[in-house]
Amino acid sequence: MHLSRSFLFVPGDRPDRFDKAAASGAHQVILDLEDAVRPSEKDKARAAIASWDQRAQAIVRINGSDSPWFESDLDFVRRLGLSKLMIPKAEPKVVRTAAAGLGSAVEIVGLIETVSGLLQIREICQEAQVRRLAFGNLDFALDAGVTETDRELDPVRLQLTLESKFSQLAPPVDGVFAAFSDTAALATRVQRAKALGLGGKLCIHPSQVASVNNGFLPDAEEFAWARRVIEGVETTGAGAISVDGKMVDRPVMERARAILRAGQQINLEK
Repeated sequence: MHLSRSFLFVPGDRPDRFDKAAASGAHQVILDLEDAVRPSEKDKARAAIASWDQRAQAIVRINGSDSPWFESDLDFVRRLGLSKLMIPKAEPKVVRTAAAGLGSAVEIVGLIETVSGLLQIREICQEAQVRRLAFGNLDFALDAGVTETDRELDPVRLQLTLESKFSQLAPPVDGVFAAFSDTAALATRVQRAKALGLGGKLCIHPSQVASVNNGFLPDAEEFAWARRVIEGVETTGAGAISVDGKMVDRPVMERARAILRAGQQINLEK
């Protein structure tokens, strides 16, 4: 999960979409029991997930602790032995409650959707089963009383990055972009999230997956720059060198090495 870039939501009561989601190229499929499923369809959604032969590879987003389905969802996850869980409106007490009944093997994605969750984020990160944070930007904006038209919530994204780094978690996952047919705007949002240190994005449509997968990787220009830096270091052996007219010291060298490691990841995926 720590290398995944695209996280594709699928309504839990739409089993006709499960295989399509798995074949979309998404690194993680999220079978949703929460917002995408009407209250009358919760049992139907659980049954559909239980019947899917690839359920063990998917993340299941359960209902929130403030709902009447929270305990039933945890029991469902426990009975099926599912190991990847997304907890909405994550707060320390909620995460501890879920983790306590599921064992140490479960991997939790904490979805930060409330001001309270953000202000307690370090406690969430330090729970042993939490592997990654994700940003529920739409719910967070509603809870915070903020209208997100462009960059209003970028400080929150940066805070998720810093707290994840402090707790040695993988880079956090950015929230959804609702205008799924606007590919140019999605690419812009992905590049901005990448610049803020996030490492993936929640997707609501298969058409978003390729842009997200590619967008969070270095581009050809970055790879070329990284190769020039490393070649320069290897050639001179100096502690600080100049590449493209700019000084290169240890932090820049480490960034170049990270970019080249990302290139190795691309080759592995192919």
